[in-house]
Amino acid sequence: MTLVGALIALAVLLAATVALGVLLNWSQSRPRRDIAHEVVEPHRLGADALGESATLLQFSTEMCARCPGVHRTLSTIADSHPGVRHLDIDLTHRPDIAKHFHVLQTPTTLVLDRHGVVQTRFGGIPSRDVLELELKRLTAENANV
Repeated sequence: MTLVGALIALAVLLAATVALGVLLNWSQSRPRRDIAHEVVEPHRLGADALGESATLLQFSTEMCARCPGVHRTLSTIADSHPGVRHLDIDLTHRPDIAKHFHVLQTPTTLVLDRHGVVQTRFGGIPSRDVLELELKRLTAENANV
């Protein structure tokens, strides 16, 4: 292989790696609504109850560097919306919960409706604006019921 051939192969490999990284980063923080709508039981998570209108369920671990910032954001959002509760579940010593909810990265955030049904899932850091829109949608649905 010539030097030029090796440089071209290296450039192609670098471009493919960058493209894959951009795609993964883009897809991580996007909300997923194509999920099995499971009903979450709060006692299984060690919580006494869910929110009256919605619950922001965050899965974290002790070693997660981004989890404290997401915790602050979700707590602030929940505090500014009546009937919304934020639950932060540490999965470090609960692999059963991580397996059940298919959590492959932390933070992972689930938006639950007032009945505990999973409506939206975020892998990575969720967008505050998208979370606000999801809560408005759930609040509007609750008002129409």
